[in-house]
Amino acid sequence: MTGTPRKIMYLSPVAASEGHCEIFADMARDNKLPGTEVHVTALPESEGRFSHIEFRAYEAWVTRSIIRAARAATREGFDGFAIGCFYDTALHDAREISGEMIVTAPCMASCEIAASLSNRFGVIVGRQKWVHQMQSTVHALGHRDRLAGFYPVGLGVDDFQKDHDETARLLIETGRRAVEHDHAEALILGCTMEVGFYREVERELGVPVIDPSIAALKRAEYAAMLKQQCGWVPSRKWSCEAPSEEEMARFADFDGADAFGARIVVPADDAAPGRAAAE
Repeated sequence: MTGTPRKIMYLSPVAASEGHCEIFADMARDNKLPGTEVHVTALPESEGRFSHIEFRAYEAWVTRSIIRAARAATREGFDGFAIGCFYDTALHDAREISGEMIVTAPCMASCEIAASLSNRFGVIVGRQKWVHQMQSTVHALGHRDRLAGFYPVGLGVDDFQKDHDETARLLIETGRRAVEHDHAEALILGCTMEVGFYREVERELGVPVIDPSIAALKRAEYAAMLKQQCGWVPSRKWSCEAPSEEEMARFADFDGADAFGARIVVPADDAAPGRAAAE
């Protein structure tokens, strides 16, 4: 490893319960490159004690907090910022004020990866409630013709980690319908709390299965590598134009409150055994 480590922040846009950030810190440790430092964070309880943002009303509530977190991450010098919700909540809003920091989110990242591995992919989601909003996002990303469908398993966000065996059974059973009936050639797990299940589903069904938390982290990491190696930084022209510092200071308190609750730092040299350095 040479040079300055890439710094990536993975933000879970909820107030983290005990063990929540540890799940994603383990994910980062297992999947990041040795030259990448990852900060796994969540929102402070003062911004709402949400354990999920399944509802648009909850999303609206935490949007300001996500923007403030992105602003704080930019000022701390992060290269990439991943918003850990498959709704891609506040993605475009956070990008506006992120300067040269790259911002991504799970749905966008997962679809990009699935489209590079297959012609048609399906998305396994928790509840039917999510489908309309997620489908609109997938269509807006340009993947309408690649989408085999959405497949609910009847679990809310808080349910996925309660009974590992039952969750795996439901994911495999539902994924089999997507693959064998609707001819999906790849699957996306449509909730970041499905972290840890993709290998089991992949082994059973024989198609690539994309874990959205890994996808968001790796997409942010890759963009940071391109930024370092090629000088590719986000545009701030036209639709990407940022508000002026003067206006942000005058209109709202973008920098005044604590932006983060829990935070776990996975150092650049802390990676799963056998990971090869990119340098």
